[in-house]
Amino acid sequence: MNRRKFISKTASTGVGLTVVPSFVLGGSGRVAPNDRVNVGLVGCGTQAASQMRGFLTRDQLQFITVCDPNRESNDYPRWGRAAGETEGMIGGREAGRRWVNEAYAERTGNSSYDACTAYADFREMLEKESVDAIIVITPDHTHAAISLAAMKKGVHVACQKPISNFMYETRLACETSKTAGVNTHMFAYRMSTNFLRTKAWIDGGLIGKVTKVYRWNNRPVWPQGSPYLPEPERIPFGLDWQLWLGPSVDRPYSHLYTHTRFRGFYEFGGGCLADMGLYGFWQDWRVLNLGMPVMAEGVPNVNVEIKDYRSYQFRNTLSYPYASNIYFGDVPVRGSRDTIEVMWSDGGIRPQTPKELIEAGRTMPVEGVIIYGERGAILGGTNYQDPVLIGVRDGERAAARIRVPEEFTEPTTEMIQAFQGIKNSAGSFENAQTVCEAVCLGNLSIRMADRLEWDNQAMRVTNLPAANEFLRRVYRSGWEL
Repeated sequence: MNRRKFISKTASTGVGLTVVPSFVLGGSGRVAPNDRVNVGLVGCGTQAASQMRGFLTRDQLQFITVCDPNRESNDYPRWGRAAGETEGMIGGREAGRRWVNEAYAERTGNSSYDACTAYADFREMLEKESVDAIIVITPDHTHAAISLAAMKKGVHVACQKPISNFMYETRLACETSKTAGVNTHMFAYRMSTNFLRTKAWIDGGLIGKVTKVYRWNNRPVWPQGSPYLPEPERIPFGLDWQLWLGPSVDRPYSHLYTHTRFRGFYEFGGGCLADMGLYGFWQDWRVLNLGMPVMAEGVPNVNVEIKDYRSYQFRNTLSYPYASNIYFGDVPVRGSRDTIEVMWSDGGIRPQTPKELIEAGRTMPVEGVIIYGERGAILGGTNYQDPVLIGVRDGERAAARIRVPEEFTEPTTEMIQAFQGIKNSAGSFENAQTVCEAVCLGNLSIRMADRLEWDNQAMRVTNLPAANEFLRRVYRSGWEL
């Protein structure tokens, strides 16, 4: 009998209760046992280390297991400028297990806690562990495979962005979420007072009818832009390279693929657009009720080298560019005949500073958004922070008359309520589907360095058949989706 079946059969008799910390058992200010969610963490790297600090403080969540193809190593990069470190942060499944055990030992006041299990293979974890939900914080290329496996077992899923870096997998996971009988959540979901203020200003007509959205970002903060495959290296002790590759076809190991670096490769990551772009665009799509783009035109930076004493430009088909623009054209507004022009820039490219900011002695944010209307514009940061009205007559006075809602459910609570079965999250896969597919289309246009016309129902590019080759990945045998 596997552990999953064992726990389900013995829970009613009290067998095994010694592995449950005392704060699970209810009491003043505590969550009752039947409201508590058994959670598995899949992916124990840089991002997971950051997010788990908050998750482990939530009484409604009980982490019982972790999973990562890497046993443990101290080579995980941190974000930010180098400060003389001689090694990275520690990650891997054994590190993840310690995060859980040490947090629960501290909360219970015990000297130790050792009930969290660890696995290399998420499929084994799903088979053996009695999890109600999983949190997926792995490289992008494995998000869909893990999420689909969990949903098919009736397990709720929360996943880092994107749902997948390929269009086919994104649609498959989103459509599956609608019929699987489970709840889902994607961590790119954002809700804040700034979001509600921006929406209220637009709905209140402060800038008139919206005509254009221009969003930009200063990413990447990971290596990308190289047109060359990394040199093969020896697989480190404790890393199951085949499990790390997952659905992707076999290739020699290199540390330049792993940890945070995967984001820069078309095969493994989603680049800048699927990283911070998804955080921002999902807010724009919700504020403006946008539908699926019918085109995307990608303009990546050029690559130049000198070979045989000749300087020439060449295409990089391996990794995302150093910088790019994507024009989504006139994106339809749901429920109307209106369209709104949408544009994206990354790699430090941004629009010209408006004269109103210059006159006020202010500078443009290094990452942000401008929403243009017929009577003015709104400028804000990536998450609409510090919103400013530009070109609006008596803007401050007009904004003061707009009522801004004050109450909202913050994203982690949305996820927990979904795990508890109370309601599906506002950040569900279903709600994210359109913007996630738009991001896949935009990235495909960058990969092709061309203008793509999109038939959403047929899920195909109509004007450049060669692009359809990259709508889905080439799968390793046994990993097909």
